[in-house]
Amino acid sequence: MLRHMLVLTVFTLGSLQGFAHAASFPGGSEGGAPLNLEQGHPGQDPGASADIGNTSIQALAAGSGGIIYAGSFGMGIFRSADRGGSWTSANQGLTDPFVLCLTTGKDGAIYAGTFRGGVFRSRDGGKIWQPVNKGLKRLEIKALMMDAKGLYAGTGDGVYLLNAAQDQWKVVSTGLDEILVHALARTDDGTLYAGTSGKGVHSLKERTPGWTRLRQGLKDHEGLVENFIRVLAVDKEQGVYAGTFDGGVFRSGDAGKTWLPISRALPNDSIRGLISNERGVYVATGRGIFKTVDKGRQWVPLNKGLSNLSVQVLIEGEKGGFYAGTSSGVFRSDDDGVTWTAVSQGLEGESVAPFKFN
Repeated sequence: MLRHMLVLTVFTLGSLQGFAHAASFPGGSEGGAPLNLEQGHPGQDPGASADIGNTSIQALAAGSGGIIYAGSFGMGIFRSADRGGSWTSANQGLTDPFVLCLTTGKDGAIYAGTFRGGVFRSRDGGKIWQPVNKGLKRLEIKALMMDAKGLYAGTGDGVYLLNAAQDQWKVVSTGLDEILVHALARTDDGTLYAGTSGKGVHSLKERTPGWTRLRQGLKDHEGLVENFIRVLAVDKEQGVYAGTFDGGVFRSGDAGKTWLPISRALPNDSIRGLISNERGVYVATGRGIFKTVDKGRQWVPLNKGLSNLSVQVLIEGEKGGFYAGTSSGVFRSDDDGVTWTAVSQGLEGESVAPFKFN
């Protein structure tokens, strides 16, 4: 039962070196203190080629034309224009180097959610970042999701939607106040799902006044309710998948009314990524990547070439293939996850070269 009361986060030594800087961030609605952009390796110019092989990659996003963005825990954001063949640092204007989530907008903008600095936006492919935090109560951003209605943010104070015309955030609905939201998903009928830290899964149907908690069947091996949800996904049948911190994967085929555990065959219950497409459902865990084509009855490992099995994030690329962010850089697969190639250029750099603050 103790593991449901305590969430333990393990950082690398390099991450802890950078954490000392994050702990002193002045907060503030516009993203904190200005950053002296001598980031990357000591003496490295902004935009210079970067070695990220020992960098903990927490977030990935695919832009147009094969561009990939990688968000790290302590070294900011990196950009690749050749599907991971080479990377450059992309941090000008970014005041928080601890990047937890990334997403792209329809207009080509890229958004970054950070540990203590809120949301940042770049309209020029990551060259310059500006804070977009007006209206946010808390600046810890765990999830970003773009859909037809706009940009949603999962924060330490529930779910917010960005009013594009005013460039201002507004709470989506009451009921998740002061609750940390880790994951967001939406089904075709417009229902919004939020995975939280400590309060399980909630849904918000269109034209309804508030969030509804969905917990029936969302229990672990010991019969305890799974309250810590890390990732969410929706399949082609509009089934909803919930990946938990330490309780595996659950699926609901009835809009969250009931849940079934589907990951008993997985060797690890720490779920860090979920992708559903026409070929199956893919999960990233602390022991590698797995695929199911039968809603979890069988899981096939997809780890050939994946030298680091501690996967933190998994995405599909704009031109096909998968990208996996790990505690030692980025890997790419061009054959549906069957084989993986390290794409972190160099791979022998320092784990963290601390950001310098004015």
